[in-house]
Amino acid sequence: MTLIAVSKTKPVSMIGEAMGEGILDFGENKPQELRDKYEVLPKDIRWHMIGNLQRNKVKYVVGRAVMIHSVGSLELAETIEKEAAKKGLRMPCLVEVNIAGEETKSGIAPEETEEFMRKLAGFEHLSVKGLMTIAPYVDDPEMNRVHFRSMRNLAVDIARKNIDNIMVNELSMGMTGDFEVAIEEGATMIRVGTGIFGERDYSL
Repeated sequence: MTLIAVSKTKPVSMIGEAMGEGILDFGENKPQELRDKYEVLPKDIRWHMIGNLQRNKVKYVVGRAVMIHSVGSLELAETIEKEAAKKGLRMPCLVEVNIAGEETKSGIAPEETEEFMRKLAGFEHLSVKGLMTIAPYVDDPEMNRVHFRSMRNLAVDIARKNIDNIMVNELSMGMTGDFEVAIEEGATMIRVGTGIFGERDYSL
């Protein structure tokens, strides 16, 4: 189980405090913020790009992040592939699945996920490690159990297909409000921000 501390908008000093508690995995939503923090913080930090990634910002992430959690289109995957090829590395990624079919969320539809991953199998510089989802915002975390279970079932189903160059070892799901349910349903990575850093000040 990997706990990813969501450090978006949080100052370097707070990240340092979290490191003092033994946390080394941090998640950022904005590529430039990830880049800037990468440059000034210790290099043993494992940065995760967990937010929506625009193709023109990929260059800030590849080579700095240990994983991109939000690959939800072929165009983005192709851009990551090209940037990783330039830098001579393989970029670990997760395929983002819109498990609840929310119109406001990005990601691949569950029924299209296997086909999408088969397309990514031919990429030499993109390394698929599993799946990620952002479940709906709910008052009762139990309401998301069905979505987390569906993600687990999808991951198991795709893993059984033994697609070349595709791993389904990681399942990134669950946040501050529902991570316990996500863990019960098979999450290998949880993304916790408020639970670690406190409420975010969006007026900044």
